Amino acid sequence: MSDIAASIKFEEELIKTSRGLKLYTCKWLPEDKEIKGLVFLCHGYGMECSLFMKGSGENLAKAGYGVYGIDYEGHGKSDGLRCYIPKFHNLVDDCITFFNSVKESPENKNKPAFLLGESMGGCIALLISRKEPKAWNGCVLVAPMCKISEKVKPPAIVVKTLSTLSPFIGSWKIVPSKNVIDAAFKVPEKRAQITVPFLVLHGEADTVTDPEVSKALYESAQSSDKTFKLYPELWHGLLSGETDEDINKVFSDIISWLDTRILGEVLKTNADMNETSLKGLQDLSATL
Repeated sequence: MSDIAASIKFEEELIKTSRGLKLYTCKWLPEDKEIKGLVFLCHGYGMECSLFMKGSGENLAKAGYGVYGIDYEGHGKSDGLRCYIPKFHNLVDDCITFFNSVKESPENKNKPAFLLGESMGGCIALLISRKEPKAWNGCVLVAPMCKISEKVKPPAIVVKTLSTLSPFIGSWKIVPSKNVIDAAFKVPEKRAQITVPFLVLHGEADTVTDPEVSKALYESAQSSDKTFKLYPELWHGLLSGETDEDINKVFSDIISWLDTRILGEVLKTNADMNETSLKGLQDLSATL
């Protein structure tokens, strides 16, 4: 057992959806410090939480965060045809239902809450924050799959052929070719309406998702608190597929960003309390 894992409690649980599916969930909690905030993981296509995002869970828990993950329908240890996504919005809604149940538990009430999505999970995290912008203190997007890179998209003739055959091969594992955000929001102006604080990270040498799309997302988003980090020579798997040195650098950047937002929430809360106390004193003085 690693030194990190020795100070962390890891637990697993199956939950049931309204569609009757059992979905796998897990959590990493620090045992040697108070939890200062919550981070909810959204994994990539074909991935799962307990293995592929174990490093994320352990590193963030070591930094003092309670970390929660869920395997989507058809992924990991959850029910469903492997890697088949019948309705994308089901993934988003399943995450929202589980994440909200965690946030509403007595031990987590009023704790700052963040989303962390990797690859396709970055798109899911964006859609969650878009549906519930006031429910989140921030969003970390790691090589988000808002659009498939042209370098790995099937040739046009293949896309056309598969589109024609799609009614007959609906359960095949086909890499999507659409811009996912464009497909989710009909009104163009609303595609850019990301208002929560967010950090987007991308490897400059990523050939799976396009770093230029992440840059465009950063530039077009309406959020007043947004950060874009581009890592020279790094590929798609920033959280697990690079050297330990580079992975540690990425996690250091993520944790620093989270900690800064936590500090901002503390200062805001203290300022609100001071303002309330001052108003109380002024009201009391007025009655004397």
